[in-house]
Amino acid sequence: MQKGIVHYGIGDSIDTYMYIKSSTKAVASNGKPFLTLILSDKTGEIEAKLWDVTEADERNYVGEKAVKIQGEIQNYRGRSQLKIRNIRLTTDLDSISISDLIQTAPLSQEEMLGSITQFIFEMRNPNIQRITRHLLKKYQADFLTFPAATKNHHEFMSGLAYHVVSMLDLAKAIGGLYPKLDKDLLYAGVILHDLGKVMELSGPVSTVYTVEGNLIGHISIMVNEIGKTADELGISGEESMILQHLVLSHHGKAEWGSPKPPLVREAEVLHYIDNIDAKINMMDRALEKAKPGEFTERVFALENRSFYKPQF
Repeated sequence: MQKGIVHYGIGDSIDTYMYIKSSTKAVASNGKPFLTLILSDKTGEIEAKLWDVTEADERNYVGEKAVKIQGEIQNYRGRSQLKIRNIRLTTDLDSISISDLIQTAPLSQEEMLGSITQFIFEMRNPNIQRITRHLLKKYQADFLTFPAATKNHHEFMSGLAYHVVSMLDLAKAIGGLYPKLDKDLLYAGVILHDLGKVMELSGPVSTVYTVEGNLIGHISIMVNEIGKTADELGISGEESMILQHLVLSHHGKAEWGSPKPPLVREAEVLHYIDNIDAKINMMDRALEKAKPGEFTERVFALENRSFYKPQF
């Protein structure tokens, strides 16, 4: 297979296979319909416009379809966009499957589960350990395959588990610097903080928000799950309430989606490491597309900033 989409620059021509993550219909100023396609491969994704579409195009070019595509990379308002010259659905003759095109976490599911399980094993507080183990086991299959979001950060298959593994490594390093932190609480908060996304989101590919996700959200979903788990396990201590607070406050502020600000030391740390890992992931992916001595395309979720890639 040819080089991935993130390695093409402005002005480059492409002739390759890609996967349609999403397809949205709209009407242009001339009254003709067009599709906005989010196309991806193993390395990343790009937006493309398919103009003057027919009803057949609308039926064919939908999410979860693989396509053979030709076009050029253009700069549109500071971001790369693919101008489509030719596009068609793949056939058996192409000898390519959707799995060849879907971006996945750089670690295997087995590696990530083993790492997370070890952190749970090291917990000394039995109540925190039992709640965390129970919920991870309950949602393990989806947790290991779902993305962490529909866009912005870790928006790839198994991205949720990879996000958690990265955060656990951060939590361990910070816990070594600040021994007064309750590592059990912090590790559990990391593992549980986004677990509600297995109900908030639709699945590992072509991910959208579910009805439950839109109406309730992953924070409220997991707060309820922690409460129910504590009741099922007969745990009446304060631990379940503090875990609920960590989940409630991990976005940091009301305007960022948290019903409560962090009011426990470990909740504050959880918010910071969540923020660090998400932002580093966004910056890494933007910088991967840039050459040394150039600025990245604008990253909307990072205050629409462009980042410079040093030449050394």
